Amino acid sequence: MLTVQVKGNLDVALRKFKQKVAKSGLPSEVRKKREYIKPGVEKREARKAADRKAKKAARRERNAA
Repeated sequence: MLTVQVKGNLDVALRKFKQKVAKSGLPSEVRKKREYIKPGVEKREARKAADRKAKKAARRERNAA
């Protein structure tokens, strides 16, 4: 359970709470579980993402050289 102690300023406490929630990974987990994704589709998307990442890294390397 995430907790933040309020010491005077509520805005600062709210900002800290939002940061803790974001770091915990809760929002991304909620987005993932919004709908069921079949395992095969999930693997396919992961492969596509890895390919995009590799192409981007190769492009950066070519431009840096």
